[in-house]
Parts: sequence; C-alpha cells; structure tokens
Amino acid sequence: MTKNPFINALAATAYITVIASIPSFASKMNIPEGGIIIPIFFLSLFVLSAALMGYFFVYQPIVFLIEGKQKEAAGLFLKTIASFVCIIVAIILIWLSIITLF
Repeated sequence: MTKNPFINALAATAYITVIASIPSFASKMNIPEGGIIIPIFFLSLFVLSAALMGYFFVYQPIVFLIEGKQKEAAGLFLKTIASFVCIIVAIILIWLSIITLF
C-alpha cells in the first residue's frame, strides 16, 4: 500500500465500514432469499477481505523485508497496527459518547 501507516489503517477502516454497512442497506431492499448464493457470497467476501487486509497491512513491510530493511518492515507493520487500533478505539469512544447522549 503506502509507507504511511495511518493511510494504510484508514484504508482498512474504510473497507470495513463499507462492508459492514451493506447489511443495513440490504435489509431495506426487497432481496429474495438466495439459497446457495448466500454461502458463496460470504466465502467470497471472506477471501476478498483477507486479501485486502493483507495488502493494507503486510504488502509494504514484505517489500521492505525483500529489500533487506528489517527494522523499517517491523516498524511500518507495528505502526500500521497501532494506527488501526487508535482509529477503532476513537470510533468506539465516539459511538459510546453519542449513544449516552440519547
């Protein structure tokens, strides 16, 4: 992805937000039951999500490892994870503050 851990974590958060929003919008639509298509959809979504999260979190550190930059690889990976945790904690705190107001 990029060498900026915050952008990598933000991209992962954006993807998760979009995917998590789909059931909310789908419940408002008149979608017939799909039988076998539902498990196929969810397994495909799982594979896509694993691939994208690998790209967001691991791709650039692996590039650094291949280039022999072990410290940069570990640093970027850990900073990306830390950024992701901070974003998720901030979202949870904002959500909690909003629901306590109402």
